[in-house]
Amino acid sequence: MANRFEAANSAGAWKLFRRSMAIAQAFALFVGGSLTVLRAAEPADLPPPFATPLQWTTGDAVVVPASDGRGIVSVKDPSIVRYNDRWHIYATTADTNGAWGMVYLNFVDWADAANAKPYYLDQNPNLRGYHCAPQVFYFRPHKKWYLIYQSGPPQYSTADDLEKPETWTKPESFFSNNSRPRSWLDFWIICDDTHAYLFCTGDNGRLYRSRTKIEDFPNGLSEPEVAIEGSRDGVFEGGMTYKIKGANAYLTLVEAIGPGTRYYRAWISDRLDGEWKPLANATTFEQPFAGINNVRFADGVKPWTRDISHGELIRDNYDQTPTIDPDHLQLLFQGRDPAVNASYSQLPYRLGLLRLNSR
Repeated sequence: MANRFEAANSAGAWKLFRRSMAIAQAFALFVGGSLTVLRAAEPADLPPPFATPLQWTTGDAVVVPASDGRGIVSVKDPSIVRYNDRWHIYATTADTNGAWGMVYLNFVDWADAANAKPYYLDQNPNLRGYHCAPQVFYFRPHKKWYLIYQSGPPQYSTADDLEKPETWTKPESFFSNNSRPRSWLDFWIICDDTHAYLFCTGDNGRLYRSRTKIEDFPNGLSEPEVAIEGSRDGVFEGGMTYKIKGANAYLTLVEAIGPGTRYYRAWISDRLDGEWKPLANATTFEQPFAGINNVRFADGVKPWTRDISHGELIRDNYDQTPTIDPDHLQLLFQGRDPAVNASYSQLPYRLGLLRLNSR
């Protein structure tokens, strides 16, 4: 985020893990002066979507701030799709004055990323001012692209052409009032066959969830409820949720704070509105989904980050049902030089790419 700041090794191991979990839990969320009690669904009988623990390899940063006179010091919070045989990235930027914004770039191959020409979204008159932490996807029912971002509350713009960032429309709000979680951020949309879900974090140990009927999207989102709850550092920010290709399961990742670093933890569920179970061997600093303890730098690459922070798994599609292929996992993430001590906006984030090691 830009404005501040646990699959089993075998089916038997997964079953043992699953049976050890409680059948249901109750969550409580104070929203707008009322107490809403939420009861979790029955635990899902899910097969392991992929073997854990995971091991990743990365190289040098693939996207760095451009030297173009704008004083951009940070590129972070990327959202990425593959469309028309090109990679398309929307991301957050920060400049030397601490101003947050967004940038768009596209390229054919990763080798070309460093030379991609950036388009800063404040060049579009509709998107001047504070907007960051984007997510981009194509919403098939409307035959339009959606760009989701935080402007304080969650907002969105639409466009007919992904490659024309100058055409994104004026920001619209998902909610009509402010009776929402404090400090909510890092908004994520994912749909199943009947509903659109908005997930977000709050830097407070909670992942929140709202939903509306597909035919009503982007309007009619329900009051946020707690989907995942833990310690502040264990459920911090940068959440993302995916359908797992070839499995009746969904995966959620949330960024956590470890000793002097950031890393990703994982949960799994059979439904977007169901109970989220920690993914075995993928929820601790010592054994994360992705973090410094399971990432190695390729031969000849000087380690340039300890953070494996706010990013996106590479999707197997580009529409409103973000889907990942467990056989080809890649994660575009933000990292930074750990030796730099600066205010949050001045931390020199750039983008790197993790590739899951073959077994």
